[in-house]
Amino acid sequence: MIFDRLKRFSIVLEGAERDGPAAFSPGQAVSGRVVLELAAAARLGALRLRAMGAARVHWTESRSAGSSTAYTQSYSDQVEFLSHRDTLMAPPDNGEATVLQAGRHEFPFTFQLPESLATSFEGKHGSVRYWVKAKLHRPWSTVKKAKKEFTVIEPIDINTPALLAPQAGAREKLARAWYCNRGQVSVTAKIDRKGYTPGEVIPIFAEIDNCTSRAVVPKAAIIQTQTFVARGTKKQKKSVVTSITGDPIPAGKREVWHGRALKIPPVGPSILQCRIIQVEYSLKVCVDIPGTSKLLLELPLVIGTIPLHPFGSRTSSVSSQYSVNLDWLSTIPEQPEAPPEYSAVVSSPEAEQSLAPPCRSELGDILEGPFFAYIQEFRFRPPPLYSEVDPNPASDNIRPRCMTC
Repeated sequence: MIFDRLKRFSIVLEGAERDGPAAFSPGQAVSGRVVLELAAAARLGALRLRAMGAARVHWTESRSAGSSTAYTQSYSDQVEFLSHRDTLMAPPDNGEATVLQAGRHEFPFTFQLPESLATSFEGKHGSVRYWVKAKLHRPWSTVKKAKKEFTVIEPIDINTPALLAPQAGAREKLARAWYCNRGQVSVTAKIDRKGYTPGEVIPIFAEIDNCTSRAVVPKAAIIQTQTFVARGTKKQKKSVVTSITGDPIPAGKREVWHGRALKIPPVGPSILQCRIIQVEYSLKVCVDIPGTSKLLLELPLVIGTIPLHPFGSRTSSVSSQYSVNLDWLSTIPEQPEAPPEYSAVVSSPEAEQSLAPPCRSELGDILEGPFFAYIQEFRFRPPPLYSEVDPNPASDNIRPRCMTC
């Protein structure tokens, strides 16, 4: 029986870790092999491969149509990103099975990922998944299947003007209790940029004015918002990624945060280009006011994959792909050498040619007028020769001037 002869049937992807899936970027080539181990010779049919990638959403909502009638409404949608098929072992033209001898057999494969793909994601009401599936057809037996998932990470470079722009905002709230005015609470917050990567620290600059008669407590948190879309209906799920709590602010006092640090934990990057699934982040600065609702200030965030360039926050994304070699600084001598003479660098024929006035027929009427004459006068004067001796030494016959006269 084939079950006794088939010892192993699996998919191995290049670059994959032993206990984890392989990670790829959009537009990259995915390579791997299908491994088949037989304990004895076996008759096999076709071996086919399929690579798939899709985003799927699904959730249900209970509806009421009256006092005694209720039903459940289902919402679902799907977007396909990747679909690739390949035949790794085709059956002979005569329709008979292929006989493979005992041992290990490998069937390599390669396919190209599309340039636009959403990042792999697992959420409560949806997911973005990518996988490779192999099917081994056998005569007079069921189809043997093997599946291997892999991860796709869409690159998000935060070294762009839109993600390097500072984010700021201000909110205020009038605290009331039992129709009595207890004063006003205001908050102003600012962060240096919009884009960050996991592991970075967000310095928060904020001012909280407590003009009420009771103490208030400021807080800051990173919020993740998952949005699922199906049939024109949205379903959202919000969760707190990380948070910090400040000291209580007494009545009538002001609290200032001079770059209060909030570290970003390991989280998935933002997903902004998928039609049915979006993953967004925001920084919320809130103030707990006793006896009334919280004062909330929200600043948008984008969690990227390419970190900030080390040579400044205003560096463009193109220059962030290159590094600067500063080893040449160690070769500068402490005492600079004297520059060479002009005649040693430029020979007489070259000097005469370089100092010759340009032909007016070549320049046309662009450089006419006094400005061109000034350029000619400056051009015809060669630089002076370098010398360590002062060409105008001070005369010994001149009596030094008395500074008190």
